[in-house]
Amino acid sequence: MDLRSLPAGLNPEEHCRERRARVENETVTDLSLLHTDAGRIGQADEKNCEQMIGSVPLPVGIAGPLAITFSSGEKSNVFLPLATTEAALVASVNRGCKVLSTSGGVSIKSVYHGMSRSLVFKPKNKKGQTFTSAIKTLEQEWKRIGEATSAHLKILRYDLDESDGYTFLTIFCDTSEAMGMNMTTIAAQAIGNFLAQELDADLITIAANVDSDKKPSSRTHDRGRGYEVTAKADIPSSIIANVLKTTPQQLCAVADAKLRVGSALAGAIGSNLHVANVIAALYLATGQDGAHVVEGSLADTKIVPLWTSPPPPSPPPVGEERPLIPLPPPGEGLGMGKKLAGIRIEVRLPALLVGVRGGGTALPAQNQCLSLILKPQRGMLPALRRPQQLAETIGAAVLAGELSLLAAQATQTLASSHKKLAR
Repeated sequence: MDLRSLPAGLNPEEHCRERRARVENETVTDLSLLHTDAGRIGQADEKNCEQMIGSVPLPVGIAGPLAITFSSGEKSNVFLPLATTEAALVASVNRGCKVLSTSGGVSIKSVYHGMSRSLVFKPKNKKGQTFTSAIKTLEQEWKRIGEATSAHLKILRYDLDESDGYTFLTIFCDTSEAMGMNMTTIAAQAIGNFLAQELDADLITIAANVDSDKKPSSRTHDRGRGYEVTAKADIPSSIIANVLKTTPQQLCAVADAKLRVGSALAGAIGSNLHVANVIAALYLATGQDGAHVVEGSLADTKIVPLWTSPPPPSPPPVGEERPLIPLPPPGEGLGMGKKLAGIRIEVRLPALLVGVRGGGTALPAQNQCLSLILKPQRGMLPALRRPQQLAETIGAAVLAGELSLLAAQATQTLASSHKKLAR
């Protein structure tokens, strides 16, 4: 079945239609619902999907607004387009947005580690340590060669590892507004070719798994990749009771059993409720590479009780001394008059791989969803690079999803909500 030799002069929609017709004839299958109009295809046929025969509709729901204080200090209210087929997800994130916004919003911090690629060499005549030293000696030269492959790439740092006769070089690159996986891969190839020839070594591969691209690893969890984002918020008891219909004690109990003990029993890399759900929905809506949900899910969610101190004792009657009663140290329960004032919820996402240029971000519908997120509502445009703004927004959205699901589990309404909204 030839899907490449198409009549000349066809537009992208006609390309898809012609290929689809050939597949239908070959397989005797009706694929008519994969039809898509020219305005929605954009450059997908040329740049995103080989042998494209159409598209499938993916529902997009809206959640928000979510009040965010970005790492730059600016505040904004953001709407979240969530592409998903899972009932209850949008409703859950929306409830989380309401609680967080009412409580004062989400505070964000972020670090940019850069996009990484790991090359692996097999030295021919040098021992591992000698070969590693030679790479360090040539650092300025191979960095120059890598950076020359793109006007938008800058090598931030690198790691060197030796194991079983192999030497691994992992580079971390600033790729400007692009997610940058392809850009970094091209740079890695140029660097690998240079070092292999210069140092008389075999270049085994430029994708050696130390970078853990689209795979879970403890190294990515611990050290970060792309954007590392931390989002946190304090939720008072009154809002927990009125909106989430539960108590701080119940939220803390679920968090302890699920996040601390359950995750440890499973040997989980990252302890969270459903981080992948929210990341996947936002990645798909905004044209990100969906497979990078793997690294995004290596997140840790923490719940900390917030205590109030008891009121100061009333003064003793004149002429009578009252012994001083020390307050209990933080975190020792409700004794001595202490009360739970609420909770602090925090999530650390070590690896958000996002961009606002290239890939699927240029597709018409995805680009509109991206614009919706990056456009401030009743706030100032953050003084951040746009990919960082997107990453920090995703971190805040994840926090909303984590909080809402935690409450659903604390109130034993997880199953009933899915039963109600899925049917």
